[in-house]
Amino acid sequence: GRYLVALGRSWHPEEFTCSQCKAVLEEGGFFEERGSVYCTKCHDNRYAPNCAKCKKKITGEIMHALKMTYHVQCFKCAACKNPIRNQAFYMEEGEPYCERDYEKMFGTKCHGCDFKIDAGDRFLEALGYSWHDTCFVCALCQINLEGKTFYSRKDKPLCKGHAFAPV
Repeated sequence: GRYLVALGRSWHPEEFTCSQCKAVLEEGGFFEERGSVYCTKCHDNRYAPNCAKCKKKITGEIMHALKMTYHVQCFKCAACKNPIRNQAFYMEEGEPYCERDYEKMFGTKCHGCDFKIDAGDRFLEALGYSWHDTCFVCALCQINLEGKTFYSRKDKPLCKGHAFAPV
């Protein structure tokens, strides 16, 4: 008569059943776990992890982040509310932010080169702006002014030699 092949063996359809609820697994898929066979519902109830945010069982697509598991739709940017998925993200006050929103809201740009100052970059604060240590230079001769006496004219740093020279 009829038979099905699963897990490298042949089965009578009525004997290929869920180890837990005994439902026939002829259609609808199954999961094999530790030598036992389960229907989707029993497998999810027994083995599916709980979402770290909503605490419900995760069936289907899963997101691993911060040593926890989430529904993809539960791990989203705190600003734009889009799922972060496999993109870079940043944490701020316990909330994840996509890279674009994090830069917009919390990122600091160097006043000298207009590129962002990344974590670990050496930087300084001067004239009301943030600067990479290598970008804080005299506006006229480009000598580095980090740790030196400097002057400013129109928010531009100047070395002692150019501070009083006509521009």
